Amino acid sequence: MMNMPAKVDFKKNMKECYQSSSKEVVLVDVPEMQFLMIDGMGSPGDSKEYQDALATLYPIAFKIKFLSKAKGKDYVVPPLEGLWWADNMDDFVEGNRDKWKWTMMIMTPDWIDVETFKKAIEETKIKKPELSDLLLKLRFEKYKEGKAAQIMHIGPYSEEGPTIQKVHDIIKKEGGKFDGHKNKHHEIYLSDPRKVNPVTMKTIIRQPFI
Repeated sequence: MMNMPAKVDFKKNMKECYQSSSKEVVLVDVPEMQFLMIDGMGSPGDSKEYQDALATLYPIAFKIKFLSKAKGKDYVVPPLEGLWWADNMDDFVEGNRDKWKWTMMIMTPDWIDVETFKKAIEETKIKKPELSDLLLKLRFEKYKEGKAAQIMHIGPYSEEGPTIQKVHDIIKKEGGKFDGHKNKHHEIYLSDPRKVNPVTMKTIIRQPFI
C-alpha cells in the first residue's frame, strides 16, 4: 500500500502565528508569507461584496491544496484572515462598519508558485463560471508584518473592543506606534461562525507596530 504524504498543519507548525493566549498580549515577529487576497468595503455582516469575497477565496484555496496534494505535498488549508481599516480611522474605531475597508486572505504554503495559482483559477472558472468576474479581483501576493502584538479573543466579534484596547495598551507600553493604514488591524478567524456558538468563537487579534 502506497504511503500517503504527511499532511502539514500550519496552526501547529507555525504556533507563534496561529495560536495565542487569551489571558495576555504577546509580542511576535511575523515572517513574510504568501496569501490569496481579495479587497472590499463594507460591513462583513451585511455586505454582499464580503460574502462574494469568501465565495471566491475558498474554492481557490482548496483547489490549490488538491493540486499540491496531487504532487505529493498535502496540507490543511489555513484559517481565514482579515486586514481592516478605514479612510478615516475614526470610522473604524467608532464602528461605522459600512465605511470599513478590508482585505480577506488565506495563507498558501511557500512551495506554491504562480503557475499553480493560475491553474487553480482556470480550473475553477470551468467548474464555477459564475465566479469568473470575481476571480479577476483575486491576488496572489507576499505580505510581511514583522513586529506585532497579539492576543486571542474569545467571544463575538462585536465584543472585540476591550481586547483590541489591551493590544494597543501593550504597544504603547513598549514604546511602539502604528499607523492604521500602513500597519493594518489583523484578525485570524479560528472558528467558523456558522458552526460555533458566538460565546466560544476564537479570533486572534494582531496589531503590527514600529
